[in-house]
Amino acid sequence: MDIDRIDYLRRDSFFTGVSEGTIGSERIIKMLNVRDDQIVVEEKGIYSIENFLNSRRLMYWQVYLHKTSVSAEEMLIQLIKRARILTQKGVTVFATPALTIFLERNISKEDFIEDVDILDVFALLDDSDIWGSMKFWLNHEDFVLATLSNMLLNRKIFRIEMSNSAFSKDLIRKVREEVAQHYGISEKEAQSLVGSGKISNEAYISSGQKINILSKNGEIVDIAKTTELPNIKAMSKIITKYYICWPKGVETKYQF
Repeated sequence: MDIDRIDYLRRDSFFTGVSEGTIGSERIIKMLNVRDDQIVVEEKGIYSIENFLNSRRLMYWQVYLHKTSVSAEEMLIQLIKRARILTQKGVTVFATPALTIFLERNISKEDFIEDVDILDVFALLDDSDIWGSMKFWLNHEDFVLATLSNMLLNRKIFRIEMSNSAFSKDLIRKVREEVAQHYGISEKEAQSLVGSGKISNEAYISSGQKINILSKNGEIVDIAKTTELPNIKAMSKIITKYYICWPKGVETKYQF
């Protein structure tokens, strides 16, 4: 819990219209105190913190990890990967100067540490680099790059299926084969039109920066260990879901 999370939770709740993200931020701030060089929450504010954590959990499932958001993000990842593959093969792929550097080079974490200029270039990247470049890729000779750009710009988001268990590699391969057959492309190219992976949500990570409650007797307790809030322990459990997504125009014979 920090001021940034409190701020964006209320902000995102307002702009998305998801009322579950509404929290009493003024009361939370009012209940903050300092004890033994630690930021703590006075015990009488414990239910406001519970509401904060619950709202955060709901916002993740309803907004940040909503299936449409997950599908769109996977499409964007596949788009950048495809542009990078083509660029490194010598194919001309127009992009802004900052984006071009990251398409041409395989930049690692160590490069950011050793070369300050790389970090400066990365800081120049924003949404405009991606959306502006996509408008050029609409008419690119590469079918996959052009198709993904067209779909994203026109909000034609992939169909997505989610499951509590991982999809088999065989199923993913068969869906890829159907996509390749539908568009008349190779299975290797179809890899960029079929996405799969997993998402997870943990409302409160007790092993990280703990939310400390200052009890009336002066004892500092991790909120996950308070007897009054058994739901906090449930929120600390990592929930993982698996997904597979592909273009909506492609019909598969598999039941999900």
